[in-house]
Amino acid sequence: MNRRSFINKAGLTAVTVASANSVMSMNLLASPLKVAVIGLVHTHVHGILGRAKLGDIEIVAIVEPNKDLAKQYSKQHGFSMDLVFDTMDEMIAKTRPEAATAFNTIYDHLSVVEFCAPRGIHVMVEKPLAVNMSHARKMMELAQKHNIQLLTNYETTWYGTHQKAWKYIIEQKMAGDLRKIVFHTGHQGPFEIGCNKEFTDWLTDPVLNGGGALTDFGCYGSNLATWLMKGQKPLTVTCVTQQIKPDKYPKVEDEATILLTYPKAEVIIQASWNWPFGRKDMEVYGQNGYLICEDRSNLNHRWKDTTIPVKETVPENNSPYNEPFSFLTAVIHKEIAPPPFDLSSLENNMVVIEILDAAKESAKKGVTIKL
Repeated sequence: MNRRSFINKAGLTAVTVASANSVMSMNLLASPLKVAVIGLVHTHVHGILGRAKLGDIEIVAIVEPNKDLAKQYSKQHGFSMDLVFDTMDEMIAKTRPEAATAFNTIYDHLSVVEFCAPRGIHVMVEKPLAVNMSHARKMMELAQKHNIQLLTNYETTWYGTHQKAWKYIIEQKMAGDLRKIVFHTGHQGPFEIGCNKEFTDWLTDPVLNGGGALTDFGCYGSNLATWLMKGQKPLTVTCVTQQIKPDKYPKVEDEATILLTYPKAEVIIQASWNWPFGRKDMEVYGQNGYLICEDRSNLNHRWKDTTIPVKETVPENNSPYNEPFSFLTAVIHKEIAPPPFDLSSLENNMVVIEILDAAKESAKKGVTIKL
């Protein structure tokens, strides 16, 4: 089988096999990636537990001390309780995963990497990477020392509109030099949308989550902006937070606006638990036009010398760029090699945490923070 690597039009490294076979096809020819699910208290875990059995991954262990929660999800998704362990130590005595996916608190991401990295187990965490730069640096050092992949999963990484935006804005330079990027991310609030208690117990805790809406949704814009700015850090970070619903969220902010300045551009990140409905959208403005990603499938744009915006419906990305676990498998099997500052990359997400830390300091002190 003849394989050759190339950089595709989305700015991502891909692999082609013979004719037009997808990376998923190659995954199916390889042994399934043996994955341990660490924690069930992050409800994004349903993404891997309820995932179609595509044959590319095998869940060999689940670490969750809350047996009632584990039994509930076992009935919902059909996994055996024989896979469930109280601790990672108990898990490793019975099975040897190749990768771990962290669905515990953000604070506990560090403990997952501390356990997995020395054992050569790759790790994918849910966004954001860590609660602060101290944790993030320790995680980075462990990943580099033990040569493991340490990836961060965001829902927005897999939006077809974002890859189309990269093509128009970065590759084709249709917008010209970037001047402003605006992100609106959030929803009505964790309690308002019905998140379960196991999730909200830590999501609304400033230690376990690293903050409230600022952390929960400020990370999306920070991640995408770092990608579009090709890894460039902002010069300054300014943030204003509010606690609009202290009766519901007494420990954390439920509203945050972050302003990032670059030498010739600025980024505005509006993170909220107060939107009237859920949204994750992005507006990019340049010298010669603009592009707006309304959601994962719909975008519109207008370029210089055109009279009306063009609306597009964008298909889902091809595998393995359409969801996190196909991507994780392809990376670990070395079927793809994502470039530096890719959305899931450690380089990108170290910048994200630096931005979030500066935003928290700015909001607390009421000053602009220089990076």
